Amino acid sequence: MQTGYYQAAAGMVTQFNRLDLIANNLANVNTAGFKEDDVVVGDFMRVYKEARDELPLENQTKESAKFFNRTMARVPQVVERYTDYKVGNLEKTDNTLDVALTRQNLFFLVKTPQGLRLTRDGSFTTNEEGKLVTKQGYEVLPSDYFTKGGTIDFSGSERSISIDKNGQISTNIPDTAQMAPLAKLFVFKPDNPAFLKKTGDNLYVYEHENDYKPLVESGAVRQGFIERSNVNAVKMMTQLIETNRLVGMYQKAMDTQMNEMNRDAIEKLAKRA
Repeated sequence: MQTGYYQAAAGMVTQFNRLDLIANNLANVNTAGFKEDDVVVGDFMRVYKEARDELPLENQTKESAKFFNRTMARVPQVVERYTDYKVGNLEKTDNTLDVALTRQNLFFLVKTPQGLRLTRDGSFTTNEEGKLVTKQGYEVLPSDYFTKGGTIDFSGSERSISIDKNGQISTNIPDTAQMAPLAKLFVFKPDNPAFLKKTGDNLYVYEHENDYKPLVESGAVRQGFIERSNVNAVKMMTQLIETNRLVGMYQKAMDTQMNEMNRDAIEKLAKRA
């Protein structure tokens, strides 16, 4: 049995999965608030050492040695996918309804047809009804959403809109320069970002929605700015080249297994015959 062939094939599949993530990161390099995804490729020596104490096998025995040999014969595989939530660069837009979050692991709460979602993309606008919405048309929710419901509405007569560092929105009283509070953005910080899951449209779903509570003072909202993607295009291109080379190496190994070794075996068998 040509185990080397199957090992090379599995290794190639691992690199294909990595290529998918790299391609998605590069496609979103200019997406506001996008967070880079990456994978951990399993090192079976490390995996074995970490799991050895939990296995029903005593160390330094024939059974554990057989397990170790079987494990080391396998190829690396993707053992974990994760998202890097570090803050991207801020870009000044001077757009009144553009807001950015300057701290890591903070999100705006929005309402979609599929339910409540979180986003870092603060390039907001207003719809025909005067409601504050995302670029996709999802309603941006106020901090008192779970007690009073509703949305953030503008009458259309406001000439001045200010948003402070805690997300408090104030507008001018019609025909005056006096400002009055309108609503406050729902800024949420999950207890554990590992429970966040991307759902498309640069949105996240949180597994523990019952824990949604707005931060009273986030101190992280910047009006007139947009957070850019935290994807490093140069790093992604380097990883893309590296992964393509690994795919080529696995392909060559598979070709060696199927062609050169089989040809050598046939020639030896022919001489004996």
